[in-house]
Amino acid sequence: MVKLDDLGNLRRTHLSNRITDQMEGQEVVVMGRVVDVRDLGGIKFFVLHDVGGAVQVTALKTKSGEEIISKINSLTQETSVAVRGKVVKARQAPRGVEIVPSEIRILNLAQVPLPLDPMGRVKANLDTRLDARAIDLRSPQALAIFRIRNKALQASRQYLLSRGFVEVHTPKIVATATESGAALFPISYFDREAFLSQSPQLYKEVLTGALDRVFEVGPIFRAEEHDTPRHLNEAISFDIEMAYATAEDVMNTLEKMVWQAFSDVEKYCQPDLKILGHSLKVPGEHFPRITYTEAIEMVGKAGVKIPWGEDLPTPAVKKLGELVGEAYFITDWPSEIKPFYTMPKKDNPKITESFDLMYGELELASGGTRVHQPDLLVKQLREKGLNPENFESHLLSYRYGLAPHSGWGLGLDRFTMVLTGMDNVRECVLFPRDRSRLTP
Repeated sequence: MVKLDDLGNLRRTHLSNRITDQMEGQEVVVMGRVVDVRDLGGIKFFVLHDVGGAVQVTALKTKSGEEIISKINSLTQETSVAVRGKVVKARQAPRGVEIVPSEIRILNLAQVPLPLDPMGRVKANLDTRLDARAIDLRSPQALAIFRIRNKALQASRQYLLSRGFVEVHTPKIVATATESGAALFPISYFDREAFLSQSPQLYKEVLTGALDRVFEVGPIFRAEEHDTPRHLNEAISFDIEMAYATAEDVMNTLEKMVWQAFSDVEKYCQPDLKILGHSLKVPGEHFPRITYTEAIEMVGKAGVKIPWGEDLPTPAVKKLGELVGEAYFITDWPSEIKPFYTMPKKDNPKITESFDLMYGELELASGGTRVHQPDLLVKQLREKGLNPENFESHLLSYRYGLAPHSGWGLGLDRFTMVLTGMDNVRECVLFPRDRSRLTP
């Protein structure tokens, strides 16, 4: 039984990627996980991985103390350690530098065998990796995905904040549906039934009457029995709403924000993109725009026939991705297939002031101009089979002068798929939830 050490007063001084040959002779303290332990006769070494990268720790049997050698002998892969030592130039080591330890503390000894190899040298299928997700997330590939996701989120937030948006957080326990036809997760809320929120839609609309421009990054829940590489039952949605704005205004905002996120990831995340083997192409600053009618005409000529008024099935969006390119908008969707809050066009009520942002065959965002007239809103609720009485608290704001407004919702998980080149959205979510997965 290996005795575990306390952290005590020892504190990390450097991440591994901050240690360079310019620091030769300097004492450092690094902390991380053991990946490889090797014995080359008179030399013992292991590679320490942390969130910054990796550094080699090398001990000479003839010069290092017995305690150091004994501790290295007891190490297992993924054991958590703290190492105090001096930086030494070493051409044979990764990045030309290593640490000669004067002290090693074993903080938590990992059991072996591991359920999977987090370095990916022994391949495991996605289900196995998700079952052991806490270990899988230690892999260089997973770390790269979530650093890229973080950079995209940071760039998007900063873009909106610099343009007067206020970040908000709306309830995730709600009394009624946001959209007709979308499946709800019911929950027991004391002595009555409630639901997990499908969208912050109704709240963010109301908030434009107070804060003018709002955005939210938060979870949404859809009880839909999908089992595809692009659907989840819990997802993160990036939503905005703007007062005194039209669909065109918020479409421009979305276009510029997405372009900024692409640009920042391409500029600042090259090491992570290299780990993933993904060559990210930043789209042009202005995305192509086609109407829904033009879209069904285009795919119809390519052999995919769709009656006007129906949603676009997977074969159609695949074909559109081939014909139009990567990032593009589909605008002017039929009223029949859009939610009750979507504004119909004055000159043709069968069409709405709406849009979807596509990337190839993947829908990333949906938005448009909202209905702000209370009478029209009640009418459209009824037409969608919803009872206006269930929306009475929401309708009050409209009766009290809520301004015209528009907005959109972007799926952050799918956006991360595009930025990282992943084929399955589960790779881009820390702990995904789908119809068959409730743990870990």
